[in-house]
Amino acid sequence: MIRKLLLLLVAGLVALVLALALVGWSLRSALDQPLKLESERLIEVVPGDTPGGLLNRLEGEGVLDGAFWLRLYWRFNLPGQALHSGEYRLTPQQSARDLLELWRRGEVVQYSLTLVEGWSFRQVRAALVRQEKLEQRLADLDDKALMDRLGLAGVSPEGRFFPDTYRYVRGMSDLDLLKQASARLDQVLDEEWARRVDGLPYRKPYDALIMASMVEKETGVAEERGQIAGVFVRRLRSGMRLQTDPTVIFGLGERYNGNLTRAHLQQPTPYNTYVIDGMPPTPIALAGREAIHAALNPVAGKSLYFVARGDGSHVFSETLEQHNRAVREYQLKRRADYRSSPAPR
Repeated sequence: MIRKLLLLLVAGLVALVLALALVGWSLRSALDQPLKLESERLIEVVPGDTPGGLLNRLEGEGVLDGAFWLRLYWRFNLPGQALHSGEYRLTPQQSARDLLELWRRGEVVQYSLTLVEGWSFRQVRAALVRQEKLEQRLADLDDKALMDRLGLAGVSPEGRFFPDTYRYVRGMSDLDLLKQASARLDQVLDEEWARRVDGLPYRKPYDALIMASMVEKETGVAEERGQIAGVFVRRLRSGMRLQTDPTVIFGLGERYNGNLTRAHLQQPTPYNTYVIDGMPPTPIALAGREAIHAALNPVAGKSLYFVARGDGSHVFSETLEQHNRAVREYQLKRRADYRSSPAPR
């Protein structure tokens, strides 16, 4: 009797060992199998998706086998592991183990959008619409309604976002990205405002942002930004008008056809600094950190005028007589390749 019991126990142990070995082999085979793909593809994970459901789907599509064993592996080895939403890139070189590791790390595919210094808000909106992977929640809203959605009711959208490269994943929206750009601007503006020099003609950081936008549009030459800001600040202090062409162009809007005329300079708009005193009511473009820094740390000096040389840089003058000579030299005798701003990089 005892002998029979021992034989049964041994047989049971052998069966258990064999079963465990079979389970181990099945798990390893399922994990190490290469994905059945001929080319790279993306798989989207949306909120509510589970690893088990996705594995069953991939098995149904013939991408892998043994979804049961892979679900079992995830359940016991990664309990409570969150599955991040987004797109995951699958390649023929990957194994099922690699796929599970991608999900574990949350390595979703990232896309990027660059908002460029000097852009108008119209250009920002056009760039957002071109992002196919970005959920479009704002495209049908006018600017006022858009700013309301951002929690910035009554604020002009011009210049209100920081020019930078922003990364996003499938499932994010244009609203999410603009919130990032708005918060980033607040951060940079606060940092630079804290480092400003004394005696500036600004009541609040927004005034500096307006100044920075004019500096941004006047020059792309880094070393000139502080000089341009210095001219504008000295003009404000002395009661002179700023008389900067980019504000006139902005005020003309769609009426501007690329040719700025004397009549345009005399045409009243809230932005025409040849007509109005002080600064325009809002920024006229996106301003980068360098332009904001220049507006808050203008270069000291006596120059009150500047004129474009034609290569993107400017000649600075202290007197109107000097300025008129520079105008005659660089504006009235323009070269064929004349440029008021640097060539695009």
